[in-house]
Amino acid sequence: MTEEKSLLAYKCKKCGQLHYPFRMRCKKCGNLNQFEFDTVPLSKNGKIVTFTYVYSLPGDFNVSKLGLAIVELDGGMKVTGQLKAENPKIGKKVNGKIEVVRNEGFNQRYGIVFY
Repeated sequence: MTEEKSLLAYKCKKCGQLHYPFRMRCKKCGNLNQFEFDTVPLSKNGKIVTFTYVYSLPGDFNVSKLGLAIVELDGGMKVTGQLKAENPKIGKKVNGKIEVVRNEGFNQRYGIVFY
């Protein structure tokens, strides 16, 4: 049995601003110390804000098209992830899972996939 992976945001210890993905500098207060951020788990569920499909992919993708979406997670954070939801539309509720989104040689790259 494999442990479910979390989606993590980074919270500035000085001002409390959440960031996803990690940033070297806080976008609110300008804090530049990378050790001044705490990790905070995010919800993986939300609603589609917008989406698109990419049809001209590099050769190492094993799909003919790739769905991408910006999703507003429960709690308000917006994230970009792959979209595999059937009949997507703006405002549709989706559930996310952390999965392998790309293989680069022997390296697996993880990201969020919305269903």
